[in-house]
Amino acid sequence: MKAASEMTSVVQHFPAVTRRQLHTLQVNLGYRCNQACSHCHVDAGPDRTEMMDRATIDTVLEFLVTNALTTLDLTGGSPELNPHFRNLVTAARAANINVIDRCNLTILNEPGQEDLAEFLAASDVQVIASMPCYSRANVEEQRGKGVYDRSLEGLRQLNRLGFGRDDSDLRLDLVYNPHGPNLPPPAAQLEADYKREFAELGIHFNRLLTITNMPIKRFRHALQRDGHYDDYMQTLHDNFAVENLTEVMCRTLLSVDWRGYIYDCDFNQMLAMPAGGRRRHLSEVLDHAFADDQIAVDDHCFGCTAGAGSSCSGALRR
Repeated sequence: MKAASEMTSVVQHFPAVTRRQLHTLQVNLGYRCNQACSHCHVDAGPDRTEMMDRATIDTVLEFLVTNALTTLDLTGGSPELNPHFRNLVTAARAANINVIDRCNLTILNEPGQEDLAEFLAASDVQVIASMPCYSRANVEEQRGKGVYDRSLEGLRQLNRLGFGRDDSDLRLDLVYNPHGPNLPPPAAQLEADYKREFAELGIHFNRLLTITNMPIKRFRHALQRDGHYDDYMQTLHDNFAVENLTEVMCRTLLSVDWRGYIYDCDFNQMLAMPAGGRRRHLSEVLDHAFADDQIAVDDHCFGCTAGAGSSCSGALRR
């Protein structure tokens, strides 16, 4: 097995990727989270203090409107813990911008968040919720003791309000992350398994999104600690599929960190790889045309192009 350190550098052989028309702004509202999941590429947790301020949020809204973007994708940490989260959601929805909340489910039953589910429903927010497995053991090994039951309670709260139900337009998608150094299985079959298992619990959702664990931050450290890093990188390289390049998320998305600086994707953000090769604040690019811009790539990009592909919207090919 060839070590990752001996592989040809991705910048020498990974195909050039350029952005198409921009339609999504993915905004990291801060690294504070009520959980500390083992696969987290952000290193989020309860002790993190980084949080987007109101001035930067106002710039986010200005950029969305100026560039006529259709989607605001909110992430973190737990994006809901940002004190300006609800103001941002309300303003974006008033501008007819679709809003995605990447929710960890347990935040819905944290003290002070008792009305969060009702707010998301009233605002017609799309919820994409972390649920790495339908079994208690796998969920709690990856996300912590007690998380499984709290996640189910969060799902039931959302279902009671109409999220994920056939008779409602409120959308609830779940996210599967592999447990360990493996690629996700085929999304359609796994979705059928999730729907069967959760139906027995009286829980409903729309789609299952399968996302490859990226070899960044906490997950990378775990791979290195357990001696799996080189094998995992080899797996990503070996399963590279050129057809995935047409649909990778960075081609229509721009990522913004909690300070307001821009990146080609959330993963590049965590690796401090700025969009355009230089550090720029969102306020500096309000009128910039991002179409045809070169996208920065590195070895982790194989995580998005391996197998059926992976993006923040799940597998690229089902």
